[in-house]
Amino acid sequence: MSGRICFLLTVALLACALLMVNSQYQARRLFIELERKQAQARQLDLEWAQLELDQSTLGQNARIASLASSNLQMMPVAPNRLQYLSSGGK
Repeated sequence: MSGRICFLLTVALLACALLMVNSQYQARRLFIELERKQAQARQLDLEWAQLELDQSTLGQNARIASLASSNLQMMPVAPNRLQYLSSGGK
């Protein structure tokens, strides 16, 4: 009888040890994945900041006016070239 109990306790001990090893492995694997995702999030934050900087640089009025005049040969409208439309027949 005591041999049987000893065997069952040994089997239970081995099962617990294997479960503990497996849980530690899973915890390490998840921690590594977490570190990768955090690094990826930092990289995306840097890219977002760079895109915001690019957007603010590219959207400046002086730059747009300069490109419009040089590339598209556009010029500001002179007051004598304006035509006003009114609604109605008067």
